[in-house]
Amino acid sequence: MADFLASHWLDAFTTLLGLLYIWLEYRAHIALWIVGIIMPALDVWLYYSHGLYGDAGMAVYYTLAAVYGYAVWKTAAWKARRNNPDMAAGNVKKELPITHMPLKRYLPVGLCFLAIWGATWYVLVTWTNSTVPVLDAFTNALSIVGLWALSRKYIEQWFFWIVVDLVCTLLYVRKGIPFKALLYGLYVVIACLGWRKWLKMMKPPVSLAE
Repeated sequence: MADFLASHWLDAFTTLLGLLYIWLEYRAHIALWIVGIIMPALDVWLYYSHGLYGDAGMAVYYTLAAVYGYAVWKTAAWKARRNNPDMAAGNVKKELPITHMPLKRYLPVGLCFLAIWGATWYVLVTWTNSTVPVLDAFTNALSIVGLWALSRKYIEQWFFWIVVDLVCTLLYVRKGIPFKALLYGLYVVIACLGWRKWLKMMKPPVSLAE
């Protein structure tokens, strides 16, 4: 057991960070972005050492995207307080609201997803020895879309993550990263619960066509 833990300590540690991250995301808490900076920075090392070069590259993106997500959420709260005297006085707590993704965004988001999937697949088959380029590229592309949707607090981001988590669970089992496989299996369940939680937290429905 000691040898197993010694050889999988980074996998186990980042898994614990992942549990903290998904709990904070479930609660729509801004601290998720802080964990979202630390965890993928460590994942770069983990994935690269297991030949998941696409995921290693995505971990770099996750780190940078977490900085962006934190800035978006923080800026939205700051603008709300600036425009509302009660908030500025500290009497009201304001955060970026949870909304639906507008219908007009679906086509460009879908096209971006396909473009990123194709580009990532090409990079993997051309410059790496990845044994799972199609799935690796797929999860990377959909994760980019999901992280962008999370930064905007679109409730549909949970559906993107459900698909990503299902594929990653199978991928990590195949690649011999057991703790991550268990984590992503749990993510599937939490993503379903998270969607229901966010649905209850939403303000009165906003038109999807906006």
